[in-house]
Amino acid sequence: MTTVIHTTPLDERIGVDKLAKVSELLRVTAHPQRLAILDALRHHERMCNRELQQLLGIEQAILSQHLTLMKDRGILACHKEGKFTFWEVRRTELLNVLDCLENCCPNI
Repeated sequence: MTTVIHTTPLDERIGVDKLAKVSELLRVTAHPQRLAILDALRHHERMCNRELQQLLGIEQAILSQHLTLMKDRGILACHKEGKFTFWEVRRTELLNVLDCLENCCPNI
């Protein structure tokens, strides 16, 4: 005999509005280069454009587009020091996604 477990739907547990916001954050981060940016910032706390560019091998224009998108969505924060712009993760809870990816990748 199988037991059917009824659970409350996700949108009822966390709310429709919050589910939509989380979905948007996941959509924005679900790009290999943006995931790499998050991972780099997780390990280095803050980095300037040039450091990210060199570490990840991403062209400056493309890197800038990714950084701007993530900043506009509240995922990253930036601040200027002289002529350098330094980036850091603002929504640190998203770093848990990287942990989940690392743990599930051997099975993919």
